[in-house]
Parts: sequence; C-alpha cells; structure tokens
Amino acid sequence: MTLTVYGIPNCGSCKKAIAWFKANDIDYEFINWKEQPPSRSQITGWIETLGSKPLKNTSGQSYRNLGETKKSMTDADWLEAFAADAMLLKRPLIEKDGIALMTGFRGDAAQIRSTLSI
Repeated sequence: MTLTVYGIPNCGSCKKAIAWFKANDIDYEFINWKEQPPSRSQITGWIETLGSKPLKNTSGQSYRNLGETKKSMTDADWLEAFAADAMLLKRPLIEKDGIALMTGFRGDAAQIRSTLSI
C-alpha cells in the first residue's frame, strides 16, 4: 500500500504530512502540483469522492481572487476552476489506490490512520 500525496513542496501542511509519514514508516509518493498539475479526470474523481467543498483551498490567494463569484459556483464550475489553477486545491490531497481519502492534514494519529485506513 502506497499513498499518493499531492501538493507543493513549500506548503506547511504538506511538510507536516510527509514528516508524519516518514516518522511512522508509511510509504508515499509525492506529486508536486506545480510540476504535474492534476488532470481533469483526477479532479472529477476527487469531486465525486469528497465533494468540491473539502477540495477548496480557502486560505490561498487564488481563492480570494475569485471574488463574489465563488459563492454561487457549482461542482462543474469548481472542476473548471481547479483544472485551470491547482493552487485552488487544498493541500495536501492524499489518495490510496487512486481514491481520494482526505485533504489537509489535521487530526490526531488515530484519526489520520482511520481516515487513511492504515
């Protein structure tokens, strides 16, 4: 079992997740969104699994730049926005066997292990 961790190297939450995986001897592969943006089909799967709300990076500049329009955006609109700008996606996004399990990296060890089924 290998987890796939999507994000950017200088993100604090991504660093926290990677440090935790290393400390707990959990195999992972890191995908840098700036070098390998997610595909439209990946994003579609993430929205189908998690919904668009947990995927939104609401603390980023890209999100703030959307202005008032973001309040009325549908999942289809978010798909287009995420595909156009991966910085709108909350980091890290963690997949196992191609299925998105969580975004962000919060909670205690037991919660994280439960969410990731590890």
